[in-house]
Amino acid sequence: MKALMSLGALIGVAGLLLLGGMIFDVVPSTTVRLVEGYMPIQLLLEVACYVIGFTGLSYMMNAMGMALPRFWQGIGFWIFLMVYLKYRVYPPIPFSVRAMYGTVGLVTVFMWVSANEEDWKKFKQPIMNVLDAQTGINRLLRYVYLVLIPILIGGFSFNAMMPKSEEPIELRTVHPAPPASTKVHGKTYTLQTSQNPYRVNPEGKYDQEFSNANIVEQGMGRLMKPNANPWDEKNQGYLKYVREGGEIFFQNCHFCHGDNLNGRGLHAFAFNPIPANFTDPGTIAQLQETFIFWRVSKGGIGLPNEGFPWASVMPPWEQHLTVDEIWKVVLFEYWHTGYYPRTWD
Repeated sequence: MKALMSLGALIGVAGLLLLGGMIFDVVPSTTVRLVEGYMPIQLLLEVACYVIGFTGLSYMMNAMGMALPRFWQGIGFWIFLMVYLKYRVYPPIPFSVRAMYGTVGLVTVFMWVSANEEDWKKFKQPIMNVLDAQTGINRLLRYVYLVLIPILIGGFSFNAMMPKSEEPIELRTVHPAPPASTKVHGKTYTLQTSQNPYRVNPEGKYDQEFSNANIVEQGMGRLMKPNANPWDEKNQGYLKYVREGGEIFFQNCHFCHGDNLNGRGLHAFAFNPIPANFTDPGTIAQLQETFIFWRVSKGGIGLPNEGFPWASVMPPWEQHLTVDEIWKVVLFEYWHTGYYPRTWD
């Protein structure tokens, strides 16, 4: 038993050091890569290894006379779980989804510490000590909590409910006016004059009409036009860039926007409002391509005031994708939905 617990403690220490090194770039972030298609199972296995590691560490510390109170064990593991979800999972999980997982994790920790009467007494002992206030330090903590907790809850509620703009909240704009220009990766793009550099003809020159002619036909099953199959690896130019944009989309965006770009992805219904439905003629079909470039680059935090109080949860993808990758994703979205981007002409 001791040997197994020692092995578990070794796994826990090694795992924590590796995860910490990957978070702070002490070791390459790709040291332990998430395997596409197996990521959910891989994450479950990793969390299981960490549970074994924490159990082993707890046993070894207890054997050495340095037992960590059960209360702090539970709190510590829950904090670790939240850090793991924030920094380990890629593409990044939106805060609202992490909050759901965190709630499930909190319930799991509660079930663990209340599995038997002895463990439950150990867990709640620090809480009872503060409530009983038999010592000076516990009496001070009780007063601090009685004052601090209402202030924190009140401040959070006020910040969440206070309108973030001067306009009444019912005047929220679904497609807020974009800025005149936006800076992405240090380069400024004027939205009225910028163009998607990957809308090119076979000669490699920008050609909106050529790319429009190769957009998939709308209809039953969105029938593909002859000789316009971007998944043919022999393609070059525009169709090759569409394929590359599709690969980027399905690696990063389909979790929310869905495999069919209809806003019904795996995480979609955790949000209010749900992600944009690109197949709706009221979305990208009504917008300039540079508008989509701006929205994808800056994400929800880049919305102006009239885009609130229901902010988009989309992350600022400029933090994760290159400029070229963003343009290719936009190219794929128009090709897949069969819409042509609006122009200033």
